[in-house]
Amino acid sequence: MNYPHLFAPLALGHITLPNRILMGSMHTGLEDKAADFDKLAVYFADRARGGVGLIVTGGIAPSIEGWLKPMGGRLTLPWHKPRHRKLTRAVHAEGGRICMQILHAGRYGYHPLSVAPSRIKSPITPFTPRALGSRGVERTINDFVRCAKLAQDAGYDGVEVMGSEGYLINQFIAARTNQRNDDWGGDAERRMRFPVEIVRRMRAAVGPNFIIIYRLSMLDLVEGGQDWQDIVTLAKAIEAAGASVINTGIGWHEARVPTIVTSVPRAGFAWVTKKLKGEVSIPLITTNRINMPDVAEHIIASGEADMVSMARPLLADPDWAVKAKAGRSERINTCIACNQACLDHVFQNKRASCMVNPRACHETELQIVPAKVRKRIAVVGAGPAGMACASTLAERGHDVTLIDGANEIGGQFNYAKRIPGKEEFQETLRYFRQRLIDTGVRMRLGEIADAASIKAAGFEDVVIATGITPRKIGFPGSNDARVLSYLDILAHNTLVGHRVAIIGAGGIGFDVAEFLTEHAPSPTTDIARWTREWGVDMQLEQRGGLKPPQPEAPARQVWLLQRTEGRPGGRLNKTTGWVHRATLKNKQVIMLGGVTYDRFDDQGLHITVDGQPQVLPVNHVVVCAGQEPNRSLADALTSQGQRVHVIGGADVAAELDAKRAIAQGTRLAAEL
Repeated sequence: MNYPHLFAPLALGHITLPNRILMGSMHTGLEDKAADFDKLAVYFADRARGGVGLIVTGGIAPSIEGWLKPMGGRLTLPWHKPRHRKLTRAVHAEGGRICMQILHAGRYGYHPLSVAPSRIKSPITPFTPRALGSRGVERTINDFVRCAKLAQDAGYDGVEVMGSEGYLINQFIAARTNQRNDDWGGDAERRMRFPVEIVRRMRAAVGPNFIIIYRLSMLDLVEGGQDWQDIVTLAKAIEAAGASVINTGIGWHEARVPTIVTSVPRAGFAWVTKKLKGEVSIPLITTNRINMPDVAEHIIASGEADMVSMARPLLADPDWAVKAKAGRSERINTCIACNQACLDHVFQNKRASCMVNPRACHETELQIVPAKVRKRIAVVGAGPAGMACASTLAERGHDVTLIDGANEIGGQFNYAKRIPGKEEFQETLRYFRQRLIDTGVRMRLGEIADAASIKAAGFEDVVIATGITPRKIGFPGSNDARVLSYLDILAHNTLVGHRVAIIGAGGIGFDVAEFLTEHAPSPTTDIARWTREWGVDMQLEQRGGLKPPQPEAPARQVWLLQRTEGRPGGRLNKTTGWVHRATLKNKQVIMLGGVTYDRFDDQGLHITVDGQPQVLPVNHVVVCAGQEPNRSLADALTSQGQRVHVIGGADVAAELDAKRAIAQGTRLAAEL
């Protein structure tokens, strides 16, 4: 068998799971409206059919006070059950199992009704919570229990109690957020009484034949977090209270350490779960940045955990498990942990999806069905938009030719994969390379397409995905050989000196800064090195698992500059931008906004900031000042009467946006 440990059954008392793969909880935005539960049912059914051992839903509140946001998903009343039965019936019809996560946001609630153990405002929400009184604590425990019983009535196979990531239960456990001095606070024993009572009373209410997963915060990554011995004590008490499984929780949402972005090493926190092994007898689930079967197999085979949790990898590919079991791992559409369409969307109150799989959470709307009429179609440009479009067109039965002047597919992804912490982009290229072969796309690489040859070939439709050209800027000295484009660095390996100024602080500017300051190889392949850089205590001798960061000295001194006023990087994605800014700060990059570029000469780059002239003593300047659409072929073909469709950077090049490019290419292909 392929990956025999990963696909070994796991007995949970009354039930045996077919494998060790848990689809972890992730909010999609479909949980919040009853009208969206039909779509959510299809989404979960696809993952059940794809072979996952157990599914956990996004967080469902046990009360209005526990909402993540107003009108968020909740299960509090009997008439809420029918919408949830749609999910359980859909999953069971595919032979799957599903648990509902019960999540009380506590002080993380984005609404004025939020409550917490103490009246302490969260740094990530604008509302100050009301402190629960003793009767309020009892009422909240009963809310959890009632929610679990309603979930059982709705057909769920179990529930997951969310006790980590800084939500209400975590707030009760940690001294930083629990300043009570009653039966529910004071010392560690009284602080942990809240989750223990929830699980104990819940087990009494639902009986023995119902899964209770407890999500235990094993590594808080915040000051004033838990001591390791307190975590062990809580785990044992949770087991004694009746939990079936303990799932690993890593970090609070306000932590200064990244936990799920692409720069985090694969399985970068499995060592935490392993440390708890032997302390309890129930199965342990590990989580975070597990995205390929060999990684998951190693975790189970080496005894680090009994099960692996993956959320976003199953967003990216609902058939992850069946592909792995069949020995087709090279065909897995791998999650690259970019967060662009999943978490970023959720934080913008938009429906989640996936950069590499735009059908995720849109299965009922974006359907790939056989074409009624088979066409001969040319796709020019093998970047993200072109690859997605060509492979989807061919999947539908069209005769597709993909043309690109480069000798390899990938476009801008071939530059992105060179950035430290973005090595996962190689997985997307591997996936599309295999998919283009499997769908029968005819590839003509190393060929410059021109309007005459395209027109002469008689294609019925031509898709232009020719991407972008870097924008040039002019100032005295900008024609100097030492003033380079980012393509000179990432595509042509041009060597630069030890002092570099980067003009442009968008995503590309940040990527180039990380590339130029990092020593090879990237720390994202070395867990010990990465934890040292970010200040994670792998010995767990410090509360919260934190110690002072020890970033390595930068390979170069870099200045990152932008014309606009304000903090550079302010327009980066919400869930990853802070990581990029912190990374460059650790690398001593000087970031300046409101810069005027005066000239470049042998002294360096002359600039003016806040009316004050200064000279940056740099050897080279790298221009990352945006892009322009490359539409010349599209314009030429249109003038000849050819039917043309323009997608990706050739359509809009305001920022390099692979999420938009892949979605646009896929949606066009679904319609042609």
